[in-house]
This record gives sequence, C-alpha cells and structure tokens, in this order.
Amino acid sequence: MSEGNKNAAQRSIVYCRARITKDEPLRYISHLDYASLMQRAIRRAKIPAAYSEGFNPHMKMSFASALSVGVTSDAEYMDLELSEMMAEDEIAECLRPALPNGVRLLGLRIMKGKPKALMALTDEAGYEILVPLRGAFPEAQAAIGAFNAAKECMYLRKTPKKTREIEVRQYICGEIQAEAAENDLLCIRMAIRITPGGSVKPQEILTLLCEKFGLPVRAETALIHRCGLFCGGKELLSAGEVKP
Repeated sequence: MSEGNKNAAQRSIVYCRARITKDEPLRYISHLDYASLMQRAIRRAKIPAAYSEGFNPHMKMSFASALSVGVTSDAEYMDLELSEMMAEDEIAECLRPALPNGVRLLGLRIMKGKPKALMALTDEAGYEILVPLRGAFPEAQAAIGAFNAAKECMYLRKTPKKTREIEVRQYICGEIQAEAAENDLLCIRMAIRITPGGSVKPQEILTLLCEKFGLPVRAETALIHRCGLFCGGKELLSAGEVKP
C-alpha cells in the first residue's frame, strides 16, 4: 500500500468511546461474556465497526480495567473503532435499543485522533459496598478508623498458582469512608489506585477489614458496585485524547 493510501485508510478510521453500565441482571457474568454481549449489540445496531485482518477477524474494541464477577458498575468504558464516520447522536440512537438487559449507555463521544488505550489510562477506581451489619455502627466506624490510621496493612493473596503477601495501603486513595444505611446495612466507599505494578480488589480490602480490624459485617453477602474510573482525576470519557 502506498503512503498516500495508508494515510487515507488511517483517516477513514473513527474512534468512539462509550460509558456503559453492568447492572444487576449481569452481576455474575464474566468480563469475556460481557464483551461478547457488547459485540452482539453492536452488530444488532448495524454500527460499522472496524475488524482486524487475517484468518480470524475480530471487532476492534477494548475496555478499561476488567470488572470482577459479582460486581456491578456505572463506569464501564469501551473504545470502538468504526470503519466510517457516524455522528455521536446517531450512534447512540442505534445502540441504545440494541443493548441487552443490564446495560445502559450513559455517555458517548467521537474521539479526536487515536486515543491512548483505556487500560493504560486508568489509574483510579471508585467503589461502593453495601454490606449487612453484625454489630453496632460505632464498632464499624472504629474498625475502619483503625485501618485508615494504619501506616501499613498486609494482605495474603492466594491464587491457584501462588500465594504472596501484598501491602494494600499503598493502593488506597485517601481514607475509606463508611455510613449507616437503611435496613441495617453499612455503606463503605473507597478509591483504589491502579498502577503498572498492580492494585487491589475491593473484595480483598473488605476481607482485610473483617479479619484484621474486626469489621462487624456479613462480608459474604456484600454487594460491590464500581462508581467511577479515572485518569488523573478525570473521567475516562474525555481522558487520553490526542491530536490527530
């Protein structure tokens, strides 16, 4: 392909970023299944997605930080390459009725030039946990206060391949907050750093709070919800845009 044809092909590619949800009906599906649902929705919507070349072409789409099974979210971000230009409102109008139950479109924009990869951009995630209390609220406040005051907190992460100890305070932005909610529930809010060297899951922080700080909750029935993903304090819908 000549240089002129290469430039023309590059100009024809459009980069679209969407903020979508993973609601209660989809709480227990995997990230791969969630991605497959979105691919089918895009095909139903007849949006002109770009595909890779080769023997097994695949839709050119990518996501930000993968969500754990059992966690819902208002902050799933998806980048999609289009093979031809479409207006933002036209894409949204086509996509919304094609989305499966449990996915809502919260925002969408055409990016200027090729954006930086979502996974490389994401450096912080916000979570909210609703969990039944087993004791009094002041006990829960004291446990979380002790965690916030600790300079170092070690967690033993066990996987099928290995077990290792990690220091989790380095991944917590600010302090964990907690307040009493209706129906004897405790609402816990935390912001977690996502770094090239690793991160922690909100489930791991909750386990640590219970086992080492005596948080009086029924952790096994906790409902975890991701509220936001950020880059340098900005929401990802407008982050990482580069000049064409």
